[in-house]
Amino acid sequence: MAKIIGGITTSHVPAIGGAIAKNLQQDPYWKPFFDGFIPVRRWLAEVKPDVVVVVYNDHGLNFFLDKMPTFSVGAAPEYRNSDEGWGIPQVPAFNGDTALSWHMIESLVAEDFDLTTCQEMLVDHAFTLPMALLWPDQKWPVKVVPVCINTVQAPLPSAARCLKLGQAIGRAVASWPGQDKVVVLGTGGLSHQLDGERAGFINKAFDQKFMDSMVDDPAWATQFDTHQLVEQAGTQGVELLMWLTTRGALGEKVRALHRNYHIPISNTASGLMLLQPV
Repeated sequence: MAKIIGGITTSHVPAIGGAIAKNLQQDPYWKPFFDGFIPVRRWLAEVKPDVVVVVYNDHGLNFFLDKMPTFSVGAAPEYRNSDEGWGIPQVPAFNGDTALSWHMIESLVAEDFDLTTCQEMLVDHAFTLPMALLWPDQKWPVKVVPVCINTVQAPLPSAARCLKLGQAIGRAVASWPGQDKVVVLGTGGLSHQLDGERAGFINKAFDQKFMDSMVDDPAWATQFDTHQLVEQAGTQGVELLMWLTTRGALGEKVRALHRNYHIPISNTASGLMLLQPV
């Protein structure tokens, strides 16, 4: 059967794409951020995953405010990005794993998750930039299954619901008869707010506590409702829901193989974790 061999959680700020395009990885502003990915790339080169389940949020490229599903899963043979207005270059297409996608969709629906199934799907910077950070040559040695969570328009799914979604994804992968090695990649956050009176808000203490809880107490964040998460982490900091979903997929116990935290990247607290089920 298929096996989840690890989980990676990281930020996806659009400015990362600009830094990559301009080869600023060694620039003093960016170096602490990019250097954090070196151990993760080494790990990926060693374990050689077959599939990456990418848990992310769309920012208006594929879904807009007139149609915003709570949870959506891609079931397309390939996925491409497009111009979002950030000036981020287009990257090579990602090959989808349609068989695993449909298995996951059927499994999640059987567990009473109401999904939007996308047989055509554009993916934005929240998907492409983390993949480019993990494989800088952008040759994509893996197939992908996109899982998109609404963090843009109320009502948002609760932290508890996202943790349960991750657990259901874990069961779906475990029941897949293939021998695939699967990595779950959760992108977004950490604390940041791009608008309003608190624009530029970062909560380092909350971020660090949340990262700690990802190892030992994944249910910790479920004590907060959506409004409380916004208060603690900022309006865009609710993207931690993708981290929580990723953690749920990894099972009861994990160990942290790598962790990095850097402030700021374009007014965002940037976090990175590599977790392995035990």
